[in-house]
Amino acid sequence: MNPADLHPIVETAFNVGDVDALLALYEPDAQLIGEDGAAAVGLAAIREVWSGFVALGGQITLTTRYAAESGDLALLSNAWTFVMEGATASAITAEVARRGDDGSWRYVIDNPYGAPVLPAGRMGA
Repeated sequence: MNPADLHPIVETAFNVGDVDALLALYEPDAQLIGEDGAAAVGLAAIREVWSGFVALGGQITLTTRYAAESGDLALLSNAWTFVMEGATASAITAEVARRGDDGSWRYVIDNPYGAPVLPAGRMGA
């Protein structure tokens, strides 16, 4: 498994509503950062966030921007788009994952709103 493999696994698990498969991608003390910057810490809190998101219905697509490895750590980013009836949301992520003893990669820090998508012609400060 490569760290970039996390993205298609997230996409598939979300689109079939499999919260347990999403949680399997996180270390026990991982952090999932919300849009407001607050962190859901640990699997119980992360389950609550993903359960609420999955309950909205809709479909998500993730496009890997990069996955840079250094030993057992990886810095990743993807551009995601979530579409549900009457609404679309998108952002660019900032993620840190660690390779476990079993060779699989799990999120340590997952920030789905790491770099918001700005309207055309507008640059961030």
